[in-house]
Amino acid sequence: PFVIVCNHQASLDLMGMVEVIPERCVPIAKRELLYLGTVGWACWLSGIIFIDRHRRDAAIEVISRTASAMWRENVR
Repeated sequence: PFVIVCNHQASLDLMGMVEVIPERCVPIAKRELLYLGTVGWACWLSGIIFIDRHRRDAAIEVISRTASAMWRENVR
């Protein structure tokens, strides 16, 4: 198992990250990306899990459910 942290500088960086992220990887992103027009739609359609950083309890719950699903499905 491993964690990849991507600190992108522009919206187009997301497209480059898609090429280097390993198969069966579970991407997590801040919820604000969801509202970036076509980039947000592309992120949503690709299955990115969005975390609301302003609601700590909700973010922890999403991460916990994601970790449980990852364990069950044996994904990174």
